[in-house]
Amino acid sequence: MASRRGGREGGRPGSAELGGTSGSGGTGVSGTGPGGTGVSGTGPGGAAEADPEAVARQICLRMLTTAPRTRAQLAAALRRRGVPEEAAAAVLARFTEVNLIDDAMFARAWVDSRHHGRGLAGRALGAELRQRGVAHDDIQAALSELGPEQELATARELVARRLAATAGLPGPARIRRLTGVLARKGYPAGLAYRVVREALEREAGDGRVSFDDLEVLPELDDDPEAAEA
Repeated sequence: MASRRGGREGGRPGSAELGGTSGSGGTGVSGTGPGGTGVSGTGPGGAAEADPEAVARQICLRMLTTAPRTRAQLAAALRRRGVPEEAAAAVLARFTEVNLIDDAMFARAWVDSRHHGRGLAGRALGAELRQRGVAHDDIQAALSELGPEQELATARELVARRLAATAGLPGPARIRRLTGVLARKGYPAGLAYRVVREALEREAGDGRVSFDDLEVLPELDDDPEAAEA
């Protein structure tokens, strides 16, 4: 029965292409204990040493099956599981070679999904990608596909969606609420004030808001960074 339990960690789809191994002995990674962390066998008697690269491959494949990951995220997971650095580097290099790891593609997909799905601005998206270990050049390349016109259009859509919900508020509170929506999504203050002013001016033209309510907003046409100072 022990050998059958150990065999549950055998080869997974795709592991053969990456040089994976399978067998009745199985592989595993030991937890933290008095002896530290490290890769250890989980076969009969627990005496046989597991192949660190096989363990690393299994960990990475399981994570990538759940969701796309960056190289840095996978490397961090391997360190936490006690995989030796040399084995981790070899597996990560191989996964990159066969395009199972592609940070540039990850960054482009992240920007597209999070901008259109959540309305996040480039500044917020860049911060999220840096937290996930994406290189600066890959981040800049992904953000370059977003463009300032797209950001402006999305900011206007976000304000338009929230405008009616703020209609009962005093002018200054309304302005703070709307600019705060954009600020939390990473839009710079200059752009946020301009977009909110435009939206309220349109309402004023329709007779739905007083022009007096707009006096608390600075004029930013000549100096879009003034509100950020």
